[in-house]
Amino acid sequence: MMAATAATRVRAGTRRAPALCQMPWLPLMLVAAAAASSEQQVPLVLWSSDRGLWAPAADTHEGHITSDMQLSTYLDPALELGPRNVLLFLQDKLSIEDFTAYGGVFGNKQDSAFSNLENALDLAPSSLVLPAVDWYAISTLTTYLQEKLGASPLHVDLATLRELKLNASIPALLLIRLPYTASSGLMAPKEVLTGNDEVIGQVLSTLKSEDIPYTAGLTAVRPSRVARDVAMVTGGLGRQLLQRTVAPPAINAPVSYNDTAPRILFWAQNFSVAYGEHWEDLTSRTFGVQDLNLTGSSWNDSIARLALTYDSLFGTMVTFKFTLANRFYPVSARHWFTLENLEIHSNGSVAYFNASQVTGPSIYSFHCEHVSSENKDGNLLVPDTQPSLWQMTFRDFQIQAFNVTGEQFSYASDCAGFFSPGIWMGLLTSLFMLFIFTYGLHMILSLKTMDRFDDHKGPTIVLTQIV
Repeated sequence: MMAATAATRVRAGTRRAPALCQMPWLPLMLVAAAAASSEQQVPLVLWSSDRGLWAPAADTHEGHITSDMQLSTYLDPALELGPRNVLLFLQDKLSIEDFTAYGGVFGNKQDSAFSNLENALDLAPSSLVLPAVDWYAISTLTTYLQEKLGASPLHVDLATLRELKLNASIPALLLIRLPYTASSGLMAPKEVLTGNDEVIGQVLSTLKSEDIPYTAGLTAVRPSRVARDVAMVTGGLGRQLLQRTVAPPAINAPVSYNDTAPRILFWAQNFSVAYGEHWEDLTSRTFGVQDLNLTGSSWNDSIARLALTYDSLFGTMVTFKFTLANRFYPVSARHWFTLENLEIHSNGSVAYFNASQVTGPSIYSFHCEHVSSENKDGNLLVPDTQPSLWQMTFRDFQIQAFNVTGEQFSYASDCAGFFSPGIWMGLLTSLFMLFIFTYGLHMILSLKTMDRFDDHKGPTIVLTQIV
C-alpha cells in the first residue's frame, strides 16, 4: 500500500524522487548495520541500450569509494532520459577481486567466468563501471529505483521473464537474484559465477529478441571479500594505535638553463655548502625557484657552464660554476661528458674543486647518491688546495648538459660500482667454502683400500712394505 501511494505521488508530479541518502522510512536497524559495515564496498556495473547516458566517471581513481550522493548523480540522468525498463541483477556477494580472480583480465578470455557480461559491456552503447560503491548506497538502491520509476520491483527468473510482455513506454523494475557460494574451494565460486553469467546472457538474449530497450545493472548485497585497507575506508575507521599521517616529500623542479631550448639540467635533493665551520642549506633557494640567477651560464656542443649566483651567502655574493666538457673517445666510439671542475667565486677569490669522476656517456645524465668534498661521502669533489675553507655536499645529485630533451633527465649513469663491499664479502666467503669442499672431496677420492687380506687357514701374510 505504501509503495502504491508513493508511486501515485510520483506519477502525479507532487513529489520529487529523493536521493539515496534521503529516505526516512528505512528501518533504524538498516541504518545501524550500514554504520557498522561502512567499510564494505561492492562493485556496480551499469550498461544500457541507449547512447550517451553516462560520461566517464571523474572520481574513479584507485581507492575512491562512490557515495550515495555520487551514485544518484550517475543514475538520475539515465533514469530520466534512458529506457524505462530497468533490470537489476542482484548477487548475494560480489567483490572487485572476483573479476580479477575469475575474469579474463590477463587475456585468458576462454577461462573468464564473465564472458556474457564482458560481451554485453563491449556491445552496449552506454556503460559505466564503478569498482567500489558504498554498502549503504547499494542497500537503498532498490528503493531508490522504485521511487524514480514509479514501479514496484518485480522478482523474476528466466521462465517468468519469457512470459512477461514488457512495453517500452511503461516503466518496469525487474529484480533478478543471483546466488553466491561460501565454499572455500577454488572452483566452486567460479562455477557459480559462470552460472550467474549464463543467466545474465539468457536474460539479455530474451530482451534482444523482443527488441525492448533497457538499462541493466549488476551489483551485490555485500562483498565476498572484506576490504582490509584502512586508507580505502569511507569515513574512516578511526586512527589506529601509533598511526601517523606521513606527507610525501615535496619534489621541486630541477634547475634548467635555456637559450633556444633547455640545455642544462641540474637537481639535488639536498644542496649544502660550508665556509669554515658554518653550513648553509641552499636547497630551497635553488630548486623550484623562478628567479634563480643564472648569469654567466653558457652552452655549446663541447663546453657547458652552469653558474648559480646567490646575493647574500655568508655575507657576500657567491657564484657556483659547473663546467662540463663533451668529448669523443674513439675507443668506445661515442661521446662522453665530464664535470671538469666546480668553481666557487666570492670576494674576488676562486676555489676550485676537481670533479672528473662525475662522468658518463653524453646521451645519459649522471646520478650519484652523494657528491661531496667530505671523505665520509666518497670525496668526489677534490679541492685544489688543502685544507680548503669551502666544503660542499650534494645528496641525490643529478646533472645533464648534453642531448637534453625537454625538461626531463635522460637515463642516468649511476656512480654506484657493481661490486659493493657486501658482494665482495659474499664472493670471498663462497670461494673459501668452495676451497674447503674441494679439499675434502680430494681427500675422500685419495683413500685407498687394502688389496691383500690375511687367511686364518693359511700361513700369515708378511707385508714388507706398504705402498
